[in-house]
Amino acid sequence: MNSESDETAPVLASLVWWRRFPSTSSTVTVARRATRTALTGWGLDGDAVSDAALVVSELVTNAVRHGHVRGRLVELRLVYDLEKTVTVEVSDAGDGQPPPTAGRAADVALAESGRGLALVAAFADAWGVQERVVGKTVWARLLVDPRPSHGVNTR
Repeated sequence: MNSESDETAPVLASLVWWRRFPSTSSTVTVARRATRTALTGWGLDGDAVSDAALVVSELVTNAVRHGHVRGRLVELRLVYDLEKTVTVEVSDAGDGQPPPTAGRAADVALAESGRGLALVAAFADAWGVQERVVGKTVWARLLVDPRPSHGVNTR
């Protein structure tokens, strides 16, 4: 042991899982299943997993439908802070942004489509859009019940 090391192991600040998918409609199902697998592997269950899977489904659907750029992938990133928050981030190469009214239930109540962000807003504590050099990332933060750290699989 050198003078700069410590005998205690560093504490994990968060768990991160990410994967890139083709920008196709079948990606929605694969991303939803992957989300369930990742979150249950981290010790989450019940509504936390179901709500996150629904949010992923809606955001990936939007990325595939509205952010599709030929030859570019959709990226899904999940972050669990090991306490109370799961953040879902879906990135695509499209240059379009959700309209300013996106996510307001009253604005989409009678629409045949366009309810995805209203669902995200209903299930998430917060959501937003971040521009990237190419494309954008739409993120949503969900509050979850804390789980004991011994139930978390960090591999």
